[in-house]
Amino acid sequence: MSFHNEALDPAALPRWERVALTPVSRRLAPCHALSVIGRWALVAGLVWLFPAPAEELARWKPAAAGGVLLLGLFLAGLGWVEARRRGYALREHDLIYRRGLLVQRSRVLPVARLQHVETLSNPLERGFGLVRLVCFTAGGRGADLVLEGLPAERAEAVKQHLLARVSGTPAPREDGDDAA
Repeated sequence: MSFHNEALDPAALPRWERVALTPVSRRLAPCHALSVIGRWALVAGLVWLFPAPAEELARWKPAAAGGVLLLGLFLAGLGWVEARRRGYALREHDLIYRRGLLVQRSRVLPVARLQHVETLSNPLERGFGLVRLVCFTAGGRGADLVLEGLPAERAEAVKQHLLARVSGTPAPREDGDDAA
């Protein structure tokens, strides 16, 4: 028996960057924006309520709290735009998830490495009908891919497909396409 390790032509390799991605739900943008605004409003409230050590500083508390709130609104706007640009692709051998605005991050997770898949949602996400699909691989300490912004039905369908692929059973077929 002889060992062969042929060199591959990089130009002939499939390009995952050219895969047409499915956008996540449009409901992710307002859900994400409300979450960001809520966090920054809490920080602005703490700035407003925090006792000032001197009267000179106390006069600046409303401006500081307003500035923090404006920063939160700006970041919520950026988050809105970023959430609208997210997309994913479920292919035969991998799952691709792309996110980011200024810095784009693409994760390609080989299905063969999957060990466990779960769905999560907090109360705000449930209010928008959204679910996060969390994928774990062999040898990882935590989640290797967290796909945010899927409608609950779609997340369950993707989860079942991935779990079927991991176990080696035929994947259930989807009846329709969710355009949410």
